[in-house]
Amino acid sequence: MSHAPSHAPRRTYGQRQREQRGWYFYDWANSAFSTTVVTVFLGPYLTTIAENAADSRGFVHPLGIPVRDGSFFSYVVGLSVALQVIVLPVTGAIADRTRRKKQMLALFAYIGAAATIGMWFLQGERYLLGGALFLIANLAFGASVVVYNSFLPEIAEPDERDRVSARGWALGYLGGGLLLVVNLALYTARDRLGVSEGDAVRISILSAGLWWAIWTIVPLRGLQNRRAPAGFEAASETGGVVSGGFGQLARTLREARSFPQTLLFLVAYLFYNDGIQTVIVLAAVYGDKELGLGQTTLIVAILLVQFVAFAGALVMGRMAKSYGAKRVILSSLILWTAVLVAAFFLQAGAVAQFYLLALLIGFVLGGSQALSRSLFSQMIPPGREAEYFGLYEISERGTSWMGPIAFGLVYQATGSYRTAIIALVVFFVVGFLLLTRVDVRRAIREAGNEEPALV
Repeated sequence: MSHAPSHAPRRTYGQRQREQRGWYFYDWANSAFSTTVVTVFLGPYLTTIAENAADSRGFVHPLGIPVRDGSFFSYVVGLSVALQVIVLPVTGAIADRTRRKKQMLALFAYIGAAATIGMWFLQGERYLLGGALFLIANLAFGASVVVYNSFLPEIAEPDERDRVSARGWALGYLGGGLLLVVNLALYTARDRLGVSEGDAVRISILSAGLWWAIWTIVPLRGLQNRRAPAGFEAASETGGVVSGGFGQLARTLREARSFPQTLLFLVAYLFYNDGIQTVIVLAAVYGDKELGLGQTTLIVAILLVQFVAFAGALVMGRMAKSYGAKRVILSSLILWTAVLVAAFFLQAGAVAQFYLLALLIGFVLGGSQALSRSLFSQMIPPGREAEYFGLYEISERGTSWMGPIAFGLVYQATGSYRTAIIALVVFFVVGFLLLTRVDVRRAIREAGNEEPALV
């Protein structure tokens, strides 16, 4: 099978650096949505609005469907993930067929930012407005990340990608953490400032949307469009970019069997990333319900993770330069397993122990995600970057239900949060074993890419 040649001339080191500096800042821009909106403020606030709109039995009725008020937000999150499974690969296929990848990044980023800013109007009983705006924002966020990630092979040589990806992740954690500190300070001091709780939440969400919109200007100024891959332009003219994108996605799914090592990596990533995401989502529940820690302790732990992840991503990026990305990722999975074992033995009410665990999570979090992104970028065929990163995002988001369901089933069977948290070890073990079987150099050769010195 033949592969399209690289569709952009090799750029000088100075040109690549300028684009890389711009590219870093989209992580900085969009992380505010993940931290301030998704992780901290929107879930409890939208649930409160749903409770205001609920009937006497505690149900709201979106589109006539009875939904318990406390379940509304989780259902919206689940629906957004299901839609991403459909939308993201097609987004990638379209992005690869157009010369306007930068404009696509702008489109999705500003749709997401506008929907987030629109959440300022969430008051009273407007739970449907909140659900719709979150659905739009989360879909746009995922689509923009697909396009953003696909720039990595274009702006960085093979030996640069671990460092470049790590710096992007690091800046993302730093930017998201800084805005979250400001918003948590506002929320904590709301009574002294004469601001209601609802207004403090809406101001915080509004600030995330504005942050996303304003800082996106930096990557849009720094990144450059490339020519569409050879053979795509005629199809774009005759079939249309969107319809051609659907056709190209179907062909890519058939052709992906030609890249068995790349597919094996995606399956490995599916497992260990699901473990990572589950630990992140349920750590606060474990700290609250099993360890009896207060809200202040949990908030401080979230901030610790954000800022330590900044340093961890940079350190692990440097380690990859000496040992190769695959070895460093495998080492991080061993550390993730150690995190779960340590969590199992944490004493109830032990704040210092919980903070130490947060430090360890932060250190391995940024690096394992950043190096997975850069390693995957080595194993995808030129001209299909956005399309394959659409599949990558599905491995990250589309299966993120497995870990929480496993946690819930184990807790239901045992009544123990400790047993439920230690059960997540299986995701890291399976991911580790599958990753050891990935022949990265073979994957790079099969994709038709230049091999870096270390993998």
